[in-house]
Amino acid sequence: MWLPLHTVCLRSQTTCRRSFTAALLKLSRHGDSANVSHFSHSARLSAQTCKALLYRKHGDPSQVVKLEEVDLPPIGAKDVLVKMLAAPINPSDINMIQGTYAILPDLPAVGGNEGVAQVIEVGSQVNSLKKGDWVIPKDAGLGTWRTEAVLAEDGVISLPNDIPLLSAATLGVNPCTALRMLSDFEDLKPGDTVIQNAANSGVGQAAIQIAAARGINTINVVRDRPEFTQLSDRLKAMGATHVIKEEMLRRPEIKELFKTCPKPKLALNGVGGKSATELLRHLQVGGSMVTYGGMAKQPVTVPVSALIFKDVKVRGFWVTQWKRDHSNDERAFRAMLDELCSLIRQGKLMAPACTEVGFRDYSKSLDTAMQPFTSAKQVLIM
Repeated sequence: MWLPLHTVCLRSQTTCRRSFTAALLKLSRHGDSANVSHFSHSARLSAQTCKALLYRKHGDPSQVVKLEEVDLPPIGAKDVLVKMLAAPINPSDINMIQGTYAILPDLPAVGGNEGVAQVIEVGSQVNSLKKGDWVIPKDAGLGTWRTEAVLAEDGVISLPNDIPLLSAATLGVNPCTALRMLSDFEDLKPGDTVIQNAANSGVGQAAIQIAAARGINTINVVRDRPEFTQLSDRLKAMGATHVIKEEMLRRPEIKELFKTCPKPKLALNGVGGKSATELLRHLQVGGSMVTYGGMAKQPVTVPVSALIFKDVKVRGFWVTQWKRDHSNDERAFRAMLDELCSLIRQGKLMAPACTEVGFRDYSKSLDTAMQPFTSAKQVLIM
């Protein structure tokens, strides 16, 4: 039986959108190949194999993700063979495995939506890439937790290989999300203020640094924790103007803070629930709150007074949709990556705090990634 490995289904629609790999997984039931899965564009199989972290059902990542050996398909005329270099474990990766994300690949599937790879071989009609180039996925659903892959040329985009490996591996999701939210919702000028919760997240850390590079103040809200002082110092070293605990949003002392910077034009919400409501209360008249995550798993409640008397705008953002909306115009994606890479080269945008984990030690890294108050992003090194 042939099972589609990377057909990404939008569960809210009746049709499925195939990922650019168009790979198939064939389950083998014979002899020594019983633990080998086979990828192919056709009935003809390649002898070359790779190792991949597969899940065959949704559930607890520590239980359902397994390291397996899989066959690679032949390299087509417009394909490239890549060696994965590094791939992070993001919350969206965990949600996909759990079966709770907005898009879900058909099973079995390879985990991971982000990472950086190096081109090893190119097909005869590939024009935009060459051996040695670094590339990242253009879209979600690739399955980056593997050692090698055969990918379509138009499914990846190149990066300069003179930036740090961890910056490249974590560039395609969180920094892109932060840059778009800081650029697309309010006309922010130097001296303006942005307030955000989840300030220690990958998006939060990128937003701090991009805003600082643009001369924009940031008020950064984090949950209370034993190491709050150390976290505050680290975020301020990145360029955070203020770092406060969530409780302070509800206290009179917050008024003192606004004597040092203007009230925010923009709020970035990655939490939801009461935290989002408090962000709304402190927006300027006519300001915007953009929701990109919901870590609290609670709905966003908008005070009627904020709508009537302050005319706030409540918006949402999903970087995957932005990429798909701009899939026919690579210039927009390229311009965004160029801006981010320029900041990296200038030392103005660092990768989030990361823990590098060997590929075979994936189980421990999955467990760590799911713990509360995780201070470092887990990155698989292939």
